[in-house]
Amino acid sequence: MQLKILVVDDDPNILELLRLYLVKEGFVVITEMTGESALETCRSDKPAAVLLDLMLPGKSGFDVLRELRRESSIPILILTAKGDTTDKVVGFELGADDYIEKPFDAKELIARLKAVLRRARGELSPKQEVVEEVLELGSLQVDKLAQRCSVAGFEVELSPKEFELIAFMIKYPGRVFTREQLLDAVWGVNYFGDTRTVDVHIRRLREKLDVMGHPDWELKTVWGVGYRLDRVKL
Repeated sequence: MQLKILVVDDDPNILELLRLYLVKEGFVVITEMTGESALETCRSDKPAAVLLDLMLPGKSGFDVLRELRRESSIPILILTAKGDTTDKVVGFELGADDYIEKPFDAKELIARLKAVLRRARGELSPKQEVVEEVLELGSLQVDKLAQRCSVAGFEVELSPKEFELIAFMIKYPGRVFTREQLLDAVWGVNYFGDTRTVDVHIRRLREKLDVMGHPDWELKTVWGVGYRLDRVKL
């Protein structure tokens, strides 16, 4: 079954270029040029992922991203101008899973899209060995194969990157990780984005997981170093 990708950009040339790249890789491509039509199409056609330009007429890409994140955890890759760190950070803060810089390289675009899709579908490569399917730290539980995270039995909806981050840290309770180490582990060694991306995702994790309350574990900031997931003794 071919996966459907929604591409949103107000530049028809970019839309056609992205369509050609994606069709060549076997995807079904839907294109939209406004934020309003993108939201309608996403709700009706249920694409597997969205490539979303931020600078759209009318409803901006930020607005679209914000609304989609209220409704679902569909993988969203934002399209940003090269070097525009602010757009990237804000995009991640609103729930984007990754970004593609303009002008983009076709191979990198396809690789990033496929990686996000694999994470969203919980796929594992043949070389990956599953040591434990379910990891627990107090009331926090992460089911890696099912791609589910729960606190005290209540499931919490996370974006693919948020899930990867907590799934990585729960394997090493009590260990401090620098932002660079977390970037390498979750985003990959070839990721050259700003380390503030980690701060944004940690903050979003806290906002989502704190809703349930968790007296027996804590996602701590180690000032000047990074972050640590700790078990709390009651």
